[in-house]
Amino acid sequence: MIDIYNRKIDYIRISVTDRCNLRCIYCMPEDGIKSVNHSEILSYEEIIHLCEAFAKIGISKIKITGGEPLVRSDLAYLIEKIKNINGINNVTLTTNGILLEEQIDSLVKAGLDAVNVSIDALDESTYKYITRIGNVSSVIRGINKALEYKNLTVKINCVPIDGTNGKQILDITKMAKNKKLNVRFIELMPIGLGKKMNGLGEDEIKEIIEEEFGELTPFNKSLGNGPSHYYSLEDFEGKIGFISAVSHKFCDKCNRVRLTSRGFLKTCLQYDKGINLKKMISDGENQEELIDAIKTTIYNKPRKNRFLEINSHEDFEKHIMSEIGG
Repeated sequence: MIDIYNRKIDYIRISVTDRCNLRCIYCMPEDGIKSVNHSEILSYEEIIHLCEAFAKIGISKIKITGGEPLVRSDLAYLIEKIKNINGINNVTLTTNGILLEEQIDSLVKAGLDAVNVSIDALDESTYKYITRIGNVSSVIRGINKALEYKNLTVKINCVPIDGTNGKQILDITKMAKNKKLNVRFIELMPIGLGKKMNGLGEDEIKEIIEEEFGELTPFNKSLGNGPSHYYSLEDFEGKIGFISAVSHKFCDKCNRVRLTSRGFLKTCLQYDKGINLKKMISDGENQEELIDAIKTTIYNKPRKNRFLEINSHEDFEKHIMSEIGG
């Protein structure tokens, strides 16, 4: 699928729930959010139906997200069904890792290709401060269990926040030294609760890493489906990556769209533009009509984000990250 700016869109992030078993300070309020009635979110059958439509327009890579996707029951069933759709070549998962240890066996058996684990600190007290209720040891156990599967790609996601977990950058980086996993540092998105915090930019993070571990050498091969770019470190088994939507805008190469748990197809994280596909299904629209609507929506994907603009705009996203499957 080619959009109006000649970008190839072949990747979609699908949120299966807005619920989460953590309360990360940049993602969700301490008291959580009002739970959406189960009837208001996409059923697995609706997600499968939409994935069949996505595949027909050239989307071949699917990321399952949340909220926290592993809090939704029988996720392995959904992954297996999606993986068996003709045209879908890659199914991956982003999780906070709390429930990964107990579910990774069934997920891999279902055909999961890769798992990204979000972990913003290895220090227990810092991790607890960021997540409010999390236990970092359970996440580490989940990561180690995932690494037992040699054909499963494992990545670590870390969001550095100024004055919060900056001292954890070196420890997180070190995870890639002797293990077959890649570490990615993601710039804090100025969306929802993230607007009230200051994230660390890629250049600042690189300086911290290079001062301790030496020069980061650009690694020019693709290691995933999205916009990450990677570096090698001497004597490190894994790579160090960056997703820098704020300081190193990659909109001209963006290849993805998002589907929220309520069935809203979002064409850019920052904007609330898109179409309610769940409503179309409920209204009895057939797959051909769904495909036409999806193609039109994706074709008109915005040219670029405006994260650096101070003033809010009417079409900017007003929901918090957990609600939009960031």
